[in-house]
Amino acid sequence: MTAEQQRKNLEAFGDYVTRILDPTYILSYMSSWFREEQIQYIQAEKNNKGALEAASLFLKYLLQLQEDGWFRGFLDALSHAGYSGLHEAIVNWNFKKIEQLEQHRSLLKRLQPLFKDKIDPIEILPEISDCIIKQEYEEIMQVCTNRGKMAGAEKLVECLTRSDKENWPKTLKLALEYGDNEFSKLWMAEEDAKGVETEYLEEDYVGTSSIHIVYREEPECQNLSQNSCLPAEVSLAKLCSQLKPRNYQLELASPAMNGKNTIICAPTGCGKTFVSLLICEHHLKTLPQGRKGKVVFFANHVPVYEQQKSVFSEYFEKLGVTGISGATAENVPVKQVVENNDIIILTPQILVNNLKDGTIPSLSVFTLMIFDECHNTRKQHPYNKIMFYYLDQKLGGSSELLPQVIGMTASVGVGDAKNTAEAVEHICRLCACLDASVIATVKENLEELQQVVYTPQKIFRKVESRSTNRFKCVVSQLMRETESQAKGIFEGFENLCQLQNREFGTQKYEQWIVEVHKACKVFQLPDKDEESRICKALYLCTSHLRKYNDALIISEHAQMKDALEYLLNFFNDVRTAGFDETEQDLTRRFDEKVKELESISMDPGNENPKLKELFLVLQEEYHLNPETKTILFVKTRALADALKKWIEENSQLGFLKPAILTGHGKTSQDTGMTLPAQKYVLEAFGSNRDHNILIATSVADEGIDIAQCNLVILYEYVGNVIKMIQTRGRGRARGSKCLLLTSNADVIEKENINMYKEKMMNESIIELQAWDEAKFKEKLLHLQNAEKFIRDSQQNSKPIPDKKNKKLLCGKCKTLACYSSDIRTVKDSHYTVIGNSFQKSFVIKPHPKPKRCGDFDKTGKIFCARPDCSHDWGIRAKVNALEIPLIKIQSFVVEDVETGKQTNPSKWKEFNFEKIPFEATQMS
Repeated sequence: MTAEQQRKNLEAFGDYVTRILDPTYILSYMSSWFREEQIQYIQAEKNNKGALEAASLFLKYLLQLQEDGWFRGFLDALSHAGYSGLHEAIVNWNFKKIEQLEQHRSLLKRLQPLFKDKIDPIEILPEISDCIIKQEYEEIMQVCTNRGKMAGAEKLVECLTRSDKENWPKTLKLALEYGDNEFSKLWMAEEDAKGVETEYLEEDYVGTSSIHIVYREEPECQNLSQNSCLPAEVSLAKLCSQLKPRNYQLELASPAMNGKNTIICAPTGCGKTFVSLLICEHHLKTLPQGRKGKVVFFANHVPVYEQQKSVFSEYFEKLGVTGISGATAENVPVKQVVENNDIIILTPQILVNNLKDGTIPSLSVFTLMIFDECHNTRKQHPYNKIMFYYLDQKLGGSSELLPQVIGMTASVGVGDAKNTAEAVEHICRLCACLDASVIATVKENLEELQQVVYTPQKIFRKVESRSTNRFKCVVSQLMRETESQAKGIFEGFENLCQLQNREFGTQKYEQWIVEVHKACKVFQLPDKDEESRICKALYLCTSHLRKYNDALIISEHAQMKDALEYLLNFFNDVRTAGFDETEQDLTRRFDEKVKELESISMDPGNENPKLKELFLVLQEEYHLNPETKTILFVKTRALADALKKWIEENSQLGFLKPAILTGHGKTSQDTGMTLPAQKYVLEAFGSNRDHNILIATSVADEGIDIAQCNLVILYEYVGNVIKMIQTRGRGRARGSKCLLLTSNADVIEKENINMYKEKMMNESIIELQAWDEAKFKEKLLHLQNAEKFIRDSQQNSKPIPDKKNKKLLCGKCKTLACYSSDIRTVKDSHYTVIGNSFQKSFVIKPHPKPKRCGDFDKTGKIFCARPDCSHDWGIRAKVNALEIPLIKIQSFVVEDVETGKQTNPSKWKEFNFEKIPFEATQMS
């Protein structure tokens, strides 16, 4: 969708925005988009005329913006401020949920005089805090304190009538009942009189459904109604509610419907989401009388969470359905959300955190747990941590009822198994982790499944690499010179890591240079000044070697000019940091080769053969079928960017209009895609509007429902057997192809091994299904007890916090930064340093991307104060109106004061020290 279309849609739905939004709550997140005087006008409008007029003025200014990214900035601001309902409505252009709240708003306004008279806001606020945003909660408390309870109740009514939380009427009702408030009887009576549980909107209501775009897990589901051309606005949930399940779907659901803990293993595209809806519906209807059902559905990735939340909310629209992810957890009282809803969609770490701190007392609060992509239940994955609590409760002989467990996956995998016996053991371990006594696969209705789910044709294309590579020759020479310079600084440089056969431009060299880089940080000499000089110089040399190696990998898979641009950006950053003598020398050598590298990269004769082959594949496929939809899988974000640029610059491929889908996690190169950006890309690709090819990293190979595509290209992309089945499953259309394009014979060999392992996995599942159920349960119990013994032993051997004082030295120049005794924890997961001496050891620069993160604002970056160092130490953040530094441990070397031994922890959990909570009074 173009910016102009977004502008028109926002203008069309402007009434919803102005009715809900108090713009003063999001202005701090939009300060980079509005002029200072505009912000002041909006605030003055709020003070003089109220939130509605202020929102109208805000919307007017917003729609006048012409800068790129204004719409994404607005969505991010809504999300950060807590306007989750409005955010969801605008992302999907579907305001039905908000519209359905209108009668509740009218009712509350009509009952406002009685509400003010009967309600004590301070008593019910904790129960309804998730119905309003954090700033409103604080304002209501302040009004109660300053002006009394009636004024506070009036303010509460104002906030609730603007609330965009779909469950606020139900939550208010429960809060009133809990407090045995006489107003609750009036509220319920009026609700019944108004018939507010009925449907308010017809399907063709033009205000919301005309541009309603929803993800569909499986277009093949349409065949159930013998209609292959359903309109885009028909959602999966609405579709499923109107259709009968296929026989194979009932076969998959049968063991779970009989109350057994089950792993459902079925191919991508067969409708596992529909199966989970059937199981959930059956479970809630058939629980014994007097036992209330409560279902939790776990989604491993936030985009999957968003999709499943949307599907469950619509399918079970008459039940309480809600969700919490890492993006919303800060502002949501988890305990109340769990208590007040029948179905909860979660990213798993949310539950892990709340089980750990006791907010959720045990898993017995749930009656059914569904794990999406359950093959991840292993080692320290959040799925497995949840099941640790389950198994501890089971094996500990607890009298509390445990929830039923359902796992869903396209592939249980075989791990490192070399034969069927080892594969059987791997699958047994997964079943033990999930306490699953049944593996459900399609056996009786296999023919029907094969008619619906098409396994795409797998094709291997081996491409020759460049016969001569002058770019690699020049960069390799620069790397040799840099290595020589490092040896001149320290003779034993090469022996810091013993990895052999390291060739420039390979992952093996990357592995070697990372190890050497770490070793350089903790290199020690009796002369500390000399140690500082050598460590800083080696740090610079290894940083440059790593960037050169990255550039060679980019040139191998994309265009040489992309690799050169990567290096030019790096050296531009170098010149703006602590540009000392060593870096001046390294930069001079690169500058001397820039013209030669530019000439090489612009020479048409140096085109990458892999790109030539990719061009031919795309041309052929789109010539045969102009309606082709392609997903191109790549290993890195840098390669995704490079291939997008290559397609856009090619006049014969420009019609593809490529889009990129990457993860939201931070890397050394970028901070990843935001959730709204991911959702927008999936929507645009799935709706046949804007993009014909999606270039994706691993975020798209598992879990995310992507509309049918008929061509999957794996560009130097290979993983384990699970990844192979998942990526191949993205090509769902009949006649689709899955093509592996590589110049490396080892990649093809690995994919062949994966195909063999898939066959071995299927044979192992059949063998396990033939086992006697009692024998299988005995095997699982043995594995569970063995794992619990190991787990308990590890917990008992947890290190006692080391109270001895440690030095934190700059990881680049070894300057003393602070002592561990001055470090304080902020909200359990961030770390600051108190004391004036630390304040003098760093300098502050404006943050290049200031933004709200959870409950603090990033305002600046902090760097080592030494002018010839300027090493990045972390950020400056505004936490509860106080600006403090937040440091990252990987930027420092830790030195034991007594022994002088140095270490370089990459995560805070690797640094064992006494953690003391931060108090504002400690910061001078």
